[in-house]
Amino acid sequence: MHNTDEPAAERRARIVEGIVERTGVTEELVHDLVHTFYGKVRQDAFIGPIFDRVIGDNWDVHLAKMCDFWSSVMLMSGRYKGNPMVSHMRIKTIQPPHFERWLELFRETAHEICEPEAAAAFCGRADNIARSLQMGLFFRPGATPSAAPGAAP
Repeated sequence: MHNTDEPAAERRARIVEGIVERTGVTEELVHDLVHTFYGKVRQDAFIGPIFDRVIGDNWDVHLAKMCDFWSSVMLMSGRYKGNPMVSHMRIKTIQPPHFERWLELFRETAHEICEPEAAAAFCGRADNIARSLQMGLFFRPGATPSAAPGAAP
């Protein structure tokens, strides 16, 4: 339970301080993770072309937006002003395997540059975000999911 007399900004600062202490996630780490990760994405033969088609020459804008997004997700900064679902729905070529590769690269990057607590925090959030986006993009009530090739019935 929280003190209702405590101003919201002070309460948020206290919560963020706890997040930083518990996980080690900071604005600097958000920046480093985002920039390192998207450097890998741009070089990736499978998902890089999708990003290049959508982002074109606007990588600086995209990276700033992604730093705002992850700062909002991890540190409750409130800087991100967008709708990831709508943004992803506009990209008609995205399929579930693209999310799998995105998560693979994200996890790899998080574990390379973050301490274990921070990597776990980032990866947990990334998993939830990817799951949510995929549900919004691909779930069709009443549709039968197709089995993966070679999967047992």
